[in-house]
Amino acid sequence: MEFRKAVPSDLTRIMEIIKDAQLYLKELGIDQWQNQYPSEETILTDMQNGHSYVLLDEENIIATVAILFDGEKTYEHIYDGAWLSNQDYAVLHHLAVRKTSKGNGLSTDIMKLTEELCKERSITSIKIDTHEQNLGMQHILKKNRYTYCGVIYVEDGTKRLAYEKLLA
Repeated sequence: MEFRKAVPSDLTRIMEIIKDAQLYLKELGIDQWQNQYPSEETILTDMQNGHSYVLLDEENIIATVAILFDGEKTYEHIYDGAWLSNQDYAVLHHLAVRKTSKGNGLSTDIMKLTEELCKERSITSIKIDTHEQNLGMQHILKKNRYTYCGVIYVEDGTKRLAYEKLLA
């Protein structure tokens, strides 16, 4: 498998994965990603900022994620808890796996690859948030030793559960 930064020619395949994830969440009755987010514009902005990554199996994009190393405005205020650290951190956003590849541990693979990128940059913390009804992602976070830290509110005002992992 190959993990690399996304390029504009990846957009169609990335959006197929995002749309699969949106439909999956809708079928579960979870309103996360149901407002056309993340949009093509969001993904293109991630690409332009160097945040968008893809995981490939041979030539096929099977997962996508945005990894930010420059902070997250909505993480400045956390409620009903506290972050584990105040140091520099990476943020994971828009993590999605191709429908036909679900259940193969690819989310865990992406989290491990993110940890490697962090270590290369001397970053010792990763933060992520998810919808309170997204039990699948919560399970993946617990499995990968992320600690629940409290509640944040994203730009549209919706509540998200916030997690952090400190890297050794």
